[in-house]
Amino acid sequence: MSGPSGVGKGTVTKEVMKDKSLNLFYSVSMTTRPQRPGEENGREYYFVSKEEFQRNIDNNNLLEWAEFVGNRYGTPKDKVEEMRDKGFNVYLEIEVNGTTQVLKQYSGNDIVSIFLIPPSLEELEKRIRGRSTESEEVIKERLEKARRELGLKFNYEYIVLNDEIERAAEEIKSIIRSKMNSTITK
Repeated sequence: MSGPSGVGKGTVTKEVMKDKSLNLFYSVSMTTRPQRPGEENGREYYFVSKEEFQRNIDNNNLLEWAEFVGNRYGTPKDKVEEMRDKGFNVYLEIEVNGTTQVLKQYSGNDIVSIFLIPPSLEELEKRIRGRSTESEEVIKERLEKARRELGLKFNYEYIVLNDEIERAAEEIKSIIRSKMNSTITK
């Protein structure tokens, strides 16, 4: 699942993950950024050195990766494959560029791509400003990036409106169930 910053990906994901019948495993990303107080290695991220991250790139062990403000973030392929081999449906909450990288590696019936959209750009701006955690310059950068990303929504199999958390989560759960059922019947 992808969507622009501030659309509510994390909140909707938490709601989706509550449904144990979907047999979901939330994929934890790897990062080179420093661990923050209260974070646990393997829960929020796998915290690794720049050298270890580069080894994962060199060994083709990242489904996707990107660099943000001097730190790298990526999805470890071995962890995803391990959980798929155990029968889990692996849930990735990743950036638009990451989804593009993943879709180049996986296609067909065993993957579903979902793009979460806000009710409007005005509502998205309100949500981002409501965080009160970023400078005006960062807010403007996030909004410009969101406009670009919203233009890519048609690259996804499904587009889900996040007008209400519970409704959006129910729609995503329904999409996943439908995909699971179509995979079983093939």
